[in-house]
Amino acid sequence: MQIQFREFNPFDVWIWLKFSTIPSGQEKQYVEEVFNSWFYLGKLGAFNAENLQVQETGVDLSYTPYDPQGYDKSLLALMHNMGELEYEGQWARCWFDLGTSDAIALDILINALTQLSEEYVAIEELYLGGENEDWPIEDSDSRSYSIYDN
Repeated sequence: MQIQFREFNPFDVWIWLKFSTIPSGQEKQYVEEVFNSWFYLGKLGAFNAENLQVQETGVDLSYTPYDPQGYDKSLLALMHNMGELEYEGQWARCWFDLGTSDAIALDILINALTQLSEEYVAIEELYLGGENEDWPIEDSDSRSYSIYDN
């Protein structure tokens, strides 16, 4: 899977997938589950790089102390909105307002989509940001209607 970052605004970003073939209903469901799960975790503040206490501990986690107030001591890192996944031929796209979530969120999404592509859905390309010339974003209602608006 090729991965490319284009013009990127975390408060107004499109994520694009190009599949090897037109995705089946089951393949679409897999992709949607990945994006929905990723967004829910982001909405709950899971991608907060200021509070990675376990990661920063190292390899041996036995008897690792954990500060339960660590989350409260860090800045909020919340995703704000997600549009509906849209499909056209071999392409899929989804709009996000990543809010104040940290860049680790993107690494986690890329890792998940890489494994999804290896095992379930052949994804040729992943574009983060920008726009495809042959599928204008003006044709979408995703920004004006976000399925997870507060």
